[in-house]
Amino acid sequence: MLVYFDPWIAGVVMPTLIIVGLMVIPYIDENPLGGGYYTLRQRKFAIGTFCFGFMLLWLAIVMLGTFLRGPGWVWFWPGRTWDPAYQPYMVNRNLDEVFPFSLLGLKAIWAKTIFGALATGAYVVIAGLAIHKLITATEFNRKIYQRMSLIQYLTLQIFLVLMLLLPIKILLRLLFNIKYIWVTPWFNV
Repeated sequence: MLVYFDPWIAGVVMPTLIIVGLMVIPYIDENPLGGGYYTLRQRKFAIGTFCFGFMLLWLAIVMLGTFLRGPGWVWFWPGRTWDPAYQPYMVNRNLDEVFPFSLLGLKAIWAKTIFGALATGAYVVIAGLAIHKLITATEFNRKIYQRMSLIQYLTLQIFLVLMLLLPIKILLRLLFNIKYIWVTPWFNV
């Protein structure tokens, strides 16, 4: 029996990850300055990450999803009139359908699963390297990075990589009508 997790992941897991990630930020930050209080000068990374996660990924996404969606959850750009009878013709595709798998003769679900895993893995590696470069950009950040334990660093990387995936997935959906990046018989990302 196949279990389809996608609505559960979108409705329960992603908001929970956002909230837990925002709660974890003060415990990950190893900056010795400003212990017990927060100032922008001494906690630029923690405050910037929290503002990005809360204001942009939480509040802005909720506001956009609430006020830019009309009847039938159809996306209406600002300035367009809401028409209850409007049904747009949009073909939502998966990422594996964008690339010509049919020309290669790869229609099997395992080929699509492997392609999605490779695309997701490539994103994780590229985003992880970019975040590492950001973390070690200045001498002060390198000192804080050296104080972090492996668990703190991996937790930071996981939450930041997931946090950056949300706007990328939204842009893929709105600009290219790509619904899922990784499609398997068990879950979709």
